[in-house]
Amino acid sequence: MKGSLFIISSPSGGGKGTLIRRALAELDNLRYSVSYTTRKMREGEADGVEYHFVSVGEFEELMADGDLLEYALVHGNYYGTSKSQIETATAEGFDVILEIDVQGAKIVRRKREEAINIFILPPSFEVLAERLKNRRTETEDQLAIRLENARQEVMFYSSCDYIIVNDDLETAVTDLKSIVRAERVRRNRQMDTLRDILTTFES
Repeated sequence: MKGSLFIISSPSGGGKGTLIRRALAELDNLRYSVSYTTRKMREGEADGVEYHFVSVGEFEELMADGDLLEYALVHGNYYGTSKSQIETATAEGFDVILEIDVQGAKIVRRKREEAINIFILPPSFEVLAERLKNRRTETEDQLAIRLENARQEVMFYSSCDYIIVNDDLETAVTDLKSIVRAERVRRNRQMDTLRDILTTFES
């Protein structure tokens, strides 16, 4: 059975990291698509875990080789998704979470119509601003750009299959796990099992 691709995005990229890590730790057969980026590594991050951190030249080589499912310039840095990484994992039967910005989510949605789109919303703009500020990973100018972008990106909710309001973490984790589990029991994902069962009912 081929795995599913779950595209997870949020306005200005805020408020989904811990949520996704919890889902990955608590659900079997679920993998994380590690994207490429040219931004600098932040404190506590590791290459190949949060991102594959590459130079602009290395990123351009990936673009030229055609191995990027999508790529975009976001907040002054390039981000891109490995096509082969996702195709290999889903072909092996793993479900894959792709954590991506709104620009990238729109592109992947066009190329992978079967993908499940999940949008993570903060309970308010003010809460988003406070969360990003407390992260202390951007300068004041960078933070201002992220928040201005969030005002437009929030409207992407109308294109998504599921909405999770990340107010209470435990509730949001339960919601995300429920979505993955629900998608796994869709009829079209269980055809092999159904055929085996149905043959036992044949006279």
